[in-house]
Amino acid sequence: MFTLEFLDRKAQHQMEGVMQHVHSDYTAWAPPAYDMTRTPKEVHSYQLNDERGLDEYASKDPSVFARMAKWCPDGSAALAQCEDRTFRFLQLPAELLGMTADPMLQASLPRSLMQSAPILDYAWYPGASIRDTRSFCFVASVRECPVRLLDASDGRLRACYKIVDHRERQVAPHSLAFNVNANRLYCGFEDAIEIFDIHYPGEGNRLHTTPSKKSRDGLKGIISALAFCPDMSSGMYAAGSLSPSSPSSSNIAIFSEETGEVPIMFVGAEGSKHEVGYGARASVSQLMFNPARPYLLYASFRRMASIYCWDLRADVSRAVEVLNREGLPISGNERQAATNQRLRFDIDYGGRWLSTGDQDGGISVFDLAAHPESALAENAPQPGSTPRTTPIMQFNGHRDAVGSVAFHPVRPLLLSVSGSRHFDAATPMSGQPTDSSSSDSDGNDILETEGGDANSAKLRKLTAISMPRRRPQPIALDASIKLWDFSAQ
Repeated sequence: MFTLEFLDRKAQHQMEGVMQHVHSDYTAWAPPAYDMTRTPKEVHSYQLNDERGLDEYASKDPSVFARMAKWCPDGSAALAQCEDRTFRFLQLPAELLGMTADPMLQASLPRSLMQSAPILDYAWYPGASIRDTRSFCFVASVRECPVRLLDASDGRLRACYKIVDHRERQVAPHSLAFNVNANRLYCGFEDAIEIFDIHYPGEGNRLHTTPSKKSRDGLKGIISALAFCPDMSSGMYAAGSLSPSSPSSSNIAIFSEETGEVPIMFVGAEGSKHEVGYGARASVSQLMFNPARPYLLYASFRRMASIYCWDLRADVSRAVEVLNREGLPISGNERQAATNQRLRFDIDYGGRWLSTGDQDGGISVFDLAAHPESALAENAPQPGSTPRTTPIMQFNGHRDAVGSVAFHPVRPLLLSVSGSRHFDAATPMSGQPTDSSSSDSDGNDILETEGGDANSAKLRKLTAISMPRRRPQPIALDASIKLWDFSAQ
């Protein structure tokens, strides 16, 4: 049986310090310094569907764009989940990524890794590094397939983790997360979380988030988001559901690895009266703990521009802060309707800056240290309404929805990807089959010649109208990948 025991040793060295970047000139790791007094410089950009030297799995399909992109834990590579059922390594200059990147190793990586079905989620192994081929891997959730542990260097399958429902069908989880010790994999799907020991592929242990289908207790619906607290001693993790919260229950729960199915608390549950700041009655899109202050939990929701923050040391029924963009979009045009697409945010490793994109192509940056620590303390008085924070910086980064942003682990860089489906601006793609009401091109004109001469036949000429029927194909207005530099000049 294939085992992954070598991964434990790698994770222990890289997890405690959140990928400590050790240089010969210093021994203590420090987070990157970001200059937020000016608009960042765009140091690299390219269109995803216009890459040169595409391999056999890539195409110049105008509908292809990146759903999200994630840095390798040491920042040596970036992997994107694309609309055409592929994973693609982003072509970024190695000299911008610092000493963790190796141009020769980057050149040896495959351009894309084709999957058999649409991709739901993926996650890097916490100790992955391009310099260590044994730990350079990630897990992927592909529809109607077992969870796959893939070798990032060539895409080969290392291990499978099966989730089987009561009908003996393969279930693909909607969310994936490794625990802090990097020895267990948590997979969220409908009304349950499957837990795997990564050393033993096969079936795992099921944690039911609700007692039964008809029960109103627990965490109902598809578990769409999972996030582990970076504090190694706590063992806590947050789970969010696609089912919107109600006045009597929340769709975000805090669990412990020790307690199992019993939640420690529910976050964002509304009180008897609906008040501003008690939570969002919407589907959870993403959850994330603050890396420097692990008691702060951030959550984004579907079709909402606000990001909510809760302090787990205080009253978790009320958010302590709401990060909100106000006014017109950055482009100056009228704001569009909310989108169902997941727009993922990210927090830098120092825990101070939070960045997120919007559907108009804008990128916003929030200062998480703008409020004093005493305002978030356990015994601090709760205000009548939750304070709303506006971004300290906004700039126009793309011409389409920004699917995800990601801070580099060791450099003051921000990676952003854009793209979404547009049917109103789409044109029928070449090569698509065309259906017509006529059987052939010569049968459009039908002449009735019986009982009359040629002139009367022309008067009785019937023309069959050809109506081409083509399935509309979506296009992406801007499927670009951009790298932004926040370093001081």
